[in-house]
Amino acid sequence: MRLSNNLMYQNNINKILDNQQGVANAQERVTTGEKYLTTSEAPAAISQAMLYSNKIQTNEQYTKNIDQLTGRLETEESVLQSINSNIQQAQELTIQAGNGVYTKDDLKSIASELSGIQQTLANLMNTRSEDGKFIFSGYQDSTQPYQFDSAAGEYTYNGDQGQHQITIAEGVSIKASDNGFDTFEKTDARLNVLDNKADIPTTTPTNNITKGTVYVDGQAEFDKFHQAKYNADPTTPVSPTANTFSVVTTAGATTNDPDTYEILQDGVSLTPPQTGEVIDDTIEFAGMKIQFEGNAPGQLDFSLEKPHKENVLNTLQALITGLNDGTLEGDDFQQVLADSLVQLQNASEQVVFTQASLGGRMNALERVSDSNLALDIQNKSNRSNLVEVDMAEAISELTKQETALQASQATFGRLTNLSLFDYL
Repeated sequence: MRLSNNLMYQNNINKILDNQQGVANAQERVTTGEKYLTTSEAPAAISQAMLYSNKIQTNEQYTKNIDQLTGRLETEESVLQSINSNIQQAQELTIQAGNGVYTKDDLKSIASELSGIQQTLANLMNTRSEDGKFIFSGYQDSTQPYQFDSAAGEYTYNGDQGQHQITIAEGVSIKASDNGFDTFEKTDARLNVLDNKADIPTTTPTNNITKGTVYVDGQAEFDKFHQAKYNADPTTPVSPTANTFSVVTTAGATTNDPDTYEILQDGVSLTPPQTGEVIDDTIEFAGMKIQFEGNAPGQLDFSLEKPHKENVLNTLQALITGLNDGTLEGDDFQQVLADSLVQLQNASEQVVFTQASLGGRMNALERVSDSNLALDIQNKSNRSNLVEVDMAEAISELTKQETALQASQATFGRLTNLSLFDYL
């Protein structure tokens, strides 16, 4: 069979064009690192690879979230540490204020130091994040959480109880902040009696007690009594005096016998009955020092204060006011110090509790970050196996295609020079 010159030329040109396309494809694979240049080459593999690419992108967002959350939590951790340090300084100053040799001017000097600590705490509790949001305002993070209400003479919390969360892995979200309500507003105030001045009721026979006082001087013992006896929600029959206690004194049978007392709750004997002897018009009972004037028989009443919460700023406000007062002394002054010491300790413990929770979240972040990194490596490996070239093979293929192109070009060159005169 004879081939015309035109057909020979066309076949060689087609061969060169095919080889050029082969080189171009091989070069593109080396350049892009992609095994397949069109979806039609391997639709199943490319579809699966797209799923892995989506997972990788999602994981990248999780990594950004983790970085953002880490920054927020580290900021909060630093702020809480500073808050606790300032609370401890306030505790030390409060203990100093109890030194009996301090003058009124000394106490005012301590009050001035405490005012500085109070302002520092207020600034810390109003800390903003890097994006300008208040970290302790809950969902109301554009609202300053703590402001001083001059009319009420106290600091009020203006945030809410919301807690921002950030997703850091599939199905895993972590709190990005702690609101001021949980961190500062849940601090227990010192348990106490409602009023240090006892009520003197009219009784039959005549009540010979003319006045009396009740002060808590054994806090741990009183706390147990309060927790055991306080009726938080009196039920039927509702009694407004459910938390009122009476100290009823009875004269001794003879002049040589001491007067005795019994403690009643809402007019009823306690179980077991709480009785004892009166010594020097003083009764020590359940961490309370009860003092009165007047001979038996007699009665004085006191009530348990309802348990409540108090943030550290208002605790310091009451302490500063008490130290600047100049007229408080004796048991009344000691009550101011006792209130402050108990509440500062409770505030510190609440902050430490939040710090512990924060530490747990930061540990969880580290674990999830490690898990995400391992998952990212696996997803990239799976995608690579599906659609990414083996670079050594790709370069070898490019070399082979270039060699084939060079060979076809050389062959074409020889064909174009063929002539019968070459054989004469």
